Amino acid sequence: MGILEKIQEIEFEMGRTQKNKATEYHLGQLKAKLAKLRTELQAPAAGGKGGGEGFEVQKYGDGRVALIGFPSVGKSTILTQLTGTTSEVAAYEFTTLTCIPGVIHYNDAKIQLLDLPGIIEGAAQGKGRGRQVIAVCKSADLLLMVLDASKPDFHRDILTRELESVGIRLNRNPPNIYFKRKKTGGISFNSVVPLTHLDEKMCQRILQEYKCHNADILLKEDSTVDDLIDVIEGNRRYVKCLYVYNKIDVCSMEEVDEIARRPNSIPISCTQNLNLDGLLVKMWEMMALVRVYTKKVGAKPDFGDPVILSADRGGTLLEHLCRQIHNSMVAQLNYALVWGTSSKHYPQRCGLSHNLEDEDVVQIVKKKVDTAADGRGRFKTKSDAPLRISDREKKAALKT
Repeated sequence: MGILEKIQEIEFEMGRTQKNKATEYHLGQLKAKLAKLRTELQAPAAGGKGGGEGFEVQKYGDGRVALIGFPSVGKSTILTQLTGTTSEVAAYEFTTLTCIPGVIHYNDAKIQLLDLPGIIEGAAQGKGRGRQVIAVCKSADLLLMVLDASKPDFHRDILTRELESVGIRLNRNPPNIYFKRKKTGGISFNSVVPLTHLDEKMCQRILQEYKCHNADILLKEDSTVDDLIDVIEGNRRYVKCLYVYNKIDVCSMEEVDEIARRPNSIPISCTQNLNLDGLLVKMWEMMALVRVYTKKVGAKPDFGDPVILSADRGGTLLEHLCRQIHNSMVAQLNYALVWGTSSKHYPQRCGLSHNLEDEDVVQIVKKKVDTAADGRGRFKTKSDAPLRISDREKKAALKT
């Protein structure tokens, strides 16, 4: 029996099992088995020559945004409208057959936009080269799920389910669970909050499926079985997702108003150029890019070329700014002067742990280099001779 058949068998058993107190441990074990099989399905075959040509392109700019959705929903048109890059558009499905990159210049930042081929139901199992498309989504900082506003809402659920099955979690934070495998000592289970979905017996059942009999587990929030499985697997990717409803020009005002009020959703129309500026603003808010302007001592700030930081790419601390300028800057930093919304007064003297905010101005002051007393290894900048003439040692008179 292949992996796909095993997955279908477990899903069928989960579907026919009633959810109650007596079956919750059995369902937890089935979920763990299903997660293991899906991880095996995504792993490359042992001894294989490779999966063929993929869609991955080189990273460029300060952030990466990927367009994902069903065929013929307007992904290529969005790429052309926002970046100016020409992507083939036609009245039939699967017009785009490979990944087409473009660059959005917005707020002094360069954002890479990727137009991916349309995916279909069953893409996680490899239908329609769905695995290659979803693999590119794992490397994106933000997903734009393009949907047809005139189509039913279950299209969004289908795409979310396909992404969830390969380990991509949309608009969720990683579970606050500490998990560490040990060699001996058994399973240590603790929690700092009251639990309503998990207990020690459920945790042991799940760990048995992974053949893990010695581990430390500390739950810092009321987590579910799926959260614990995600932490044990350790290969999940948590990505922000913006739901873009295209073709609103065929919908009524009441439908557009209802779409606009949904969380993480925005209505647009590419053919009528409606709300494309709002799409850029929403993308900027969700990516949470931080622009930091540098300043030299005694000079004006350089507002032309900011340093772009983000929580998804390293962090937004002053330490991350120094590392982005040069790796040796952290060791050479004495202090920094910060102007902006992150400082309590202008300027504020800060250290490496200071959290920067958008449009802050930073002046970095480096440590003074201490030279040895004898100047060994360096050119001496000061003379050893006394400053006053009267203190100088007089030479003996010449013998005649």
